[in-house]
Amino acid sequence: MTPEELSAAVTRVLSEAVEAGELAIEIPETIIIERPKNREHGDWASTVALQLAKKAGMAPRRLAELLAARLRETDGVAAVDIAGPGFINITLDAAAAGELARTIVETGDGFGHNEALAGHVINMEFVSANPTGPLHLGHTRWAALGDALARLLRASGADVTSEYYINDAGNQMNVFASSVLARVHGEDVPEGGYPGEYTWELAEEALAARADLRDLPREDALPVVRELAYQAQLGQIKDTLAEFGVHFDVYYSEQSLHDEGRIAAAVDTLRAQGHIEDRDGAVWLRTTDFGDDKDRVLFKADGEPTYFAADAAYYLSKRERGFEEKIYLLGADHHGYVARLKAIAACAGDDPERNIEILIGQLMSVKGAKLSKRAGNIIELADLISWLGADALRYTLARYPADSPIDIDPELLRSKSNDNPVFYVQYAHARACAAARNAVEAGVGRDGFDASLLTHATEEELLAHLGRFPSVVARAAEMREPHRVARHLETVAAAYHSWYATCRMVPRAGEEITDTNRTRLWLNDATVQVLRNGLALLGVSAPERM
Repeated sequence: MTPEELSAAVTRVLSEAVEAGELAIEIPETIIIERPKNREHGDWASTVALQLAKKAGMAPRRLAELLAARLRETDGVAAVDIAGPGFINITLDAAAAGELARTIVETGDGFGHNEALAGHVINMEFVSANPTGPLHLGHTRWAALGDALARLLRASGADVTSEYYINDAGNQMNVFASSVLARVHGEDVPEGGYPGEYTWELAEEALAARADLRDLPREDALPVVRELAYQAQLGQIKDTLAEFGVHFDVYYSEQSLHDEGRIAAAVDTLRAQGHIEDRDGAVWLRTTDFGDDKDRVLFKADGEPTYFAADAAYYLSKRERGFEEKIYLLGADHHGYVARLKAIAACAGDDPERNIEILIGQLMSVKGAKLSKRAGNIIELADLISWLGADALRYTLARYPADSPIDIDPELLRSKSNDNPVFYVQYAHARACAAARNAVEAGVGRDGFDASLLTHATEEELLAHLGRFPSVVARAAEMREPHRVARHLETVAAAYHSWYATCRMVPRAGEEITDTNRTRLWLNDATVQVLRNGLALLGVSAPERM
């Protein structure tokens, strides 16, 4: 029996009590079922009586007793006890607990998916590196966390569009183009340009596409080089992200906001909302009305739009495309953007507490990482992937909260030991796959399943952690915390290793194969499935052999 099934059972007994006139309350949509801290208190626990007692007009313990009496009649429930002021502790019978193994195997890749965020339409923007150079260490964390979070949100029922905002407008692109054009002519880049070796590579690609570049007047060659180098660099960014297992649904061009007149249209919209002010020849958005530290200029006195104008137009484009919720994932150096982005949302008529969410990630460092020879004074993501592996990087970045700094130890990530968390979890998956192969080769089939046979303490422990997986996924999505899934997988792996060392799937020589062996194969398969599903949510592979 899963936590979701128990939640449904508690909802049912609440409904029965209301229909019988024993309660007069509005039943919540979801009843939280959790694992008790002390397993001696039962398999599952609920604080529903404490949460609803005031609304029900009775003491929490009295409400708990009323619900417990009805829950005890539920199939699969062996005992229901009341603890403290009104905690409900539920113990399942062995068959109900063990039936979870079959449920997991039959549900397959969908186990862990839930509908906690059904109906949420979310645009999530992350990475969004300037297309003027390769992805580097500073982009790595959000690439891993952002993609994992998108997967978690989708697994919890949300409609998510992952988006990369391409900063392809403004003077930086002219500087970039001038740098590559200088390389086309075999020259040093201009002062303040992009000096990395990669600009030579981009120049070669541009020449391959347009052999006449050197013959064109500089003013004619510049826009050509700008477009060719931009497309080549963006292609490299996409290739590096793909190597990292990250794929975006939308690449949204900042330049398109200018070309399509969206910035002027955004000003018109904000003016209609009553938050635009013209002063000193410039156009201002009164963001101080909504908590920003100063008003922001949208158009300067010379008529040129500011970067902030593009930010406002970009936000409004998300509204126009039907995204009720907008999530921005920003680096540690973007704290100042929080107030102004929320102010844009408020000026646009949105609720800044509901329609926009801004997550700030702290810095990460890698011991012994070398600066890129191609790109100069940065550490390239492509080099990190080659050195440490995409799996090790992604898992390590996913297992820490975004707001905690990380100092990665490459020696640990490259080690094949239980001290390396990604190896520990992947090895548990590979070990379980190997155990299943060995069992089948020994003649243990999957034709006999008796849930009541899974009674060993290590089996109960393993089943308990497998059963928590859907609620961990839902909570991780709700809290925007992929590390909850990573840490839970490590708990599952530890429980599996303990069970594997204690309970045999394959009988000893001369012993007969029994339904206990066959049922344990189902439990083994259930563990494989949960580990595989969890790793997939983090964008990490689940090898069957190691």
